[in-house]
Amino acid sequence: MLLGIIGAMPEELNKIIAAISNKEIIESGSRIYYRGQLHGLEVVAVFSRWGKVAAATTATNLILEFKVDRIVFTGVAGAISPDLNVGDIVIAQRLFQHDMDARPLMRRFEIPLTGKTSYEIPQQNVEIMTGAVHNFLKNDKDFRKTLAEQGILHPKLVVGDIASGDLFISSKAMKNALLRNLPSVVCAEMEGAAVAQVCDDYGIPLVVVRVISDAADEEAFVSAIGFVNQHAGDYSFSILKEYINIIRN
Repeated sequence: MLLGIIGAMPEELNKIIAAISNKEIIESGSRIYYRGQLHGLEVVAVFSRWGKVAAATTATNLILEFKVDRIVFTGVAGAISPDLNVGDIVIAQRLFQHDMDARPLMRRFEIPLTGKTSYEIPQQNVEIMTGAVHNFLKNDKDFRKTLAEQGILHPKLVVGDIASGDLFISSKAMKNALLRNLPSVVCAEMEGAAVAQVCDDYGIPLVVVRVISDAADEEAFVSAIGFVNQHAGDYSFSILKEYINIIRN
């Protein structure tokens, strides 16, 4: 099995890339891909860059050039649901492109020529990642201690809908508008739904796991940058370790 690992920011992948053994570095399509072994599994990890187009291009290359068998997208997101706090973890159940609007040609959020307004992650994929996150929260006591020292005392897991779009949600007005249009959405980011569309086109299993870095409000930028610099890499590395342990066995 060859696992593709994508993150939209270098800080989300730095520890994963550092841990890959027998590393081969391949440049393709203005991206750098790191291929090798991670915890006994063949992987290819890549920083996609930000936004839907960049993420879709990267996912397509992983599928067509590297022939990956499945993809994990990992990284941070802004909380849309008031029940989420910084440090919580979200596994995508459905992914919406919240900036897709071709009305009156079709329904709002409908992806042209698909009849779909969202992409649903198969339950089996969600369950595997759910087990990985539970193991991480239970087993990684050193990291949990570090989080507690930073005020992140009880990080929780939520399985829910994620909104993706080429907008950084950074005000209460933007967040409330998104909630009015997509009331089931719990967090927002800029890539996941585009990768889901590509994976659906090619029949490649996908799972998207996000860590809440900010409240998607007027303080979002400062909060997100601070969280990414301090914790994003550790979250991604620790969760992926547990995920690989499950799918490898």
